[in-house]
Amino acid sequence: MSSSKKKSKTDSATVVAEKDTKKETFTTNDVKSDLPYKVADISLADYGRKDLELAEVEMPGLMACREEFGALKPLKGARITGSLHMTIQTAALIETLYHLGAEVRWCSCNIFSTQDHAAATIAKEKTAAVFAWKGENLEEYWWCTYQALKWEGADGPNLIVDDGGDATLLIHEGVIAEAEYKKSKALPDPSTTEDPEFKIVLNLLKTSLAIDDQYFTKMAAGMVGVSEETTTGVHRLYQWQKLVVYSFLLLTSMTLSLRVSLTTFMAVVTLFLMVLCAQQMSC
Repeated sequence: MSSSKKKSKTDSATVVAEKDTKKETFTTNDVKSDLPYKVADISLADYGRKDLELAEVEMPGLMACREEFGALKPLKGARITGSLHMTIQTAALIETLYHLGAEVRWCSCNIFSTQDHAAATIAKEKTAAVFAWKGENLEEYWWCTYQALKWEGADGPNLIVDDGGDATLLIHEGVIAEAEYKKSKALPDPSTTEDPEFKIVLNLLKTSLAIDDQYFTKMAAGMVGVSEETTTGVHRLYQWQKLVVYSFLLLTSMTLSLRVSLTTFMAVVTLFLMVLCAQQMSC
């Protein structure tokens, strides 16, 4: 687990977040939630829309995709989970995926990178169910990742847009934990690791097993592929490929390690790969 990417000043496992005037807790001890989204401040949506309109001018590739292919809905049937910086540029990508027919759920891949006005705009427009806010701690971060992977009426996403590999990691570690539980009834034990973040992941998997002991196994079976943006995530993909427990990766992977932030080029490449995967689903 990478500790340099996500650090928290909060030691307590219980975190209190504000939604309107009601206090709610978001921890890996309780991942059941019917919230349609969780953002810092939905009132920022109008500001976010103005900023998004400016971003669209600088992302002509995505706008051209909407205009040329929007009516065809080439991503119809795609359930896309994104774990990628929730910025204005990402919002343009999300809305393009939506206009091309995809259902989308999203979280950020970094606890500090979310632009709250961007998240609010997506939540208000309902172009994606977004779970992200600037300043999450690690408990909240992994709660958000779990929510982004959870789909009502389906076993999970069939496509993932990942950055750093955390969404992909959670599925793989979930399958490992469920296989061990099926074999020996042993639950994930956070005390077996000294990594404070991986303790949270193991606690999350323990909580998930109590709800559905085949949750991630069913999710992995329905996956078509994942696009990975960064070298950290690509390194993880190679690590999983070498694990004795796998003769192959659970998910077909496509590398987008461009060493740049989310630009027009990266967004268009991501979209292109999503369309290819959608075509594969229809074959």
